Amino acid sequence: MPMSELDELREVRLAKLQTLVDKRIDPYPAKAHKAITNQAAANKFDDWAAKQKKVTLAGRLMSKREHGGLVFGELRDFSGDFQILFKQDVLPAKNWTLLNELIDIGDFIEAKGTLFLTQKQEKTLLVEKFSILAKSLRPLPEKWHGLVDTETRYRQRYLDLLMNRDIKDRFIIRHKLVQELRNFLIKQGFLEVDTPALQPLPGGALATPFKTHYDAIDADVYLRIAPELYLKRLLVGGFEKVFEFARVFRNEGVSPQHLQDFTMLEFYQAYSDYKDLMKLTEKMLSGVIKKVLATDTVQLGDRTIDLRLPWSQQTLRAAILEKTSIDIDQCPDVASLQLAIQAQNIRMTYTGKTSRGKLIDELYKEAVRPTLINPIFITDHPVDLSPLAKKQTKTSDKVQRFQLIIAGMEIVNAFSELNDPIDQQARFDQQAQSRTAGDLEAHAMDKDFVKALEYGMPPTAGFGMGIDRLVALLTNADSIREAILFPFVKDKQSPPSLPLAGEELL
Repeated sequence: MPMSELDELREVRLAKLQTLVDKRIDPYPAKAHKAITNQAAANKFDDWAAKQKKVTLAGRLMSKREHGGLVFGELRDFSGDFQILFKQDVLPAKNWTLLNELIDIGDFIEAKGTLFLTQKQEKTLLVEKFSILAKSLRPLPEKWHGLVDTETRYRQRYLDLLMNRDIKDRFIIRHKLVQELRNFLIKQGFLEVDTPALQPLPGGALATPFKTHYDAIDADVYLRIAPELYLKRLLVGGFEKVFEFARVFRNEGVSPQHLQDFTMLEFYQAYSDYKDLMKLTEKMLSGVIKKVLATDTVQLGDRTIDLRLPWSQQTLRAAILEKTSIDIDQCPDVASLQLAIQAQNIRMTYTGKTSRGKLIDELYKEAVRPTLINPIFITDHPVDLSPLAKKQTKTSDKVQRFQLIIAGMEIVNAFSELNDPIDQQARFDQQAQSRTAGDLEAHAMDKDFVKALEYGMPPTAGFGMGIDRLVALLTNADSIREAILFPFVKDKQSPPSLPLAGEELL
């Protein structure tokens, strides 16, 4: 099999690696002398340049431009790029030879020298000596930016982060969002906790779980689909405000808004109802977003989303009626609702076995939710779609629940928690019947949770929000997978080749 261009370049770099070893130069030393970031050097530039302060920078060499006895380079660390200059009459002879013969773009180096401004007023480090920190054996791709093959980008996310600043910035924003959400809740008196990721029963949401086997105890277990039932057990145990950033797993289809494993923020507040949480949600999200992004509007594709308060509210019935002319209250069962949908010529993609509540939810997702752009709270969902929520006081077929919708996406799901163990048992029984009838997403019977409720749980409101979806929304991503550092992709027998100089990206 003929050697590819990438293989040939790697062989050249392997030879350079061997030369370094032969010269007794460690190509992978254990320690560096990096004390400041590139950004810190830029911030302190005027003072340090005036004092001729010796500065040591370290990072990846991203470019190398030769001009006679001069070599300009860009050194990149996490904080950004900084220009460095090597001069033949300044560097020790061994360093100059090392630079020209054995150092490649992509190598990690540390460089010590003084700061100065070039004739073009560029902040630059004049390198007086340098050393190699890590030899790169593969050349960096020259045409990575704008790559449309998302599978390649996800498989080699490390290159995506290195070559595409927008991708890196997205995950910096994600970090800041999570930290500000955490800070907000802690200031509100919430306690951060951890609950099991392996559970004997899947619960807390209507979703198909991943199943595995626990060899040590010879039992089948499930990856959690939500932390909800364990968090509510804590309220039975005396905690009043708890939250968790939980990785959850749902064995369902992938779409621009869905993943099989994702991160949720769930919190529970005793002595509150869903209306209290609507106010808290507005306060939390509007404040956190403004603090992180310094704006009240975000761009998603060609749409501008206005996040200024107050946010709108509408019942699920009113929203469906407005968009489809179907009054769900006049459709008491599946058959009558199906007839109404057919009469309006609404195309439904969902084909599974369904309850009335499930069909209402699918109608809403198909015909209503995509049209909701600015933040809006949708309330009063069917009881059979919300087996863990408290019923409305004036009706037995709707629950005290809201969803926050932004840009056609469900960002938050919250409700007044059901704390009546008798009612909860009846809801689980109804879900069991749906499961027997073929609804694989129906909620499992959790007798231990019912037992916990029998000891008493105070009036409580619960909140769930997908972190990945929020990040995708706020960073103008066209898919939730862009908000995950390493989204799952199918394995390939051979990894895709990286584009080299002159190669086209297909």
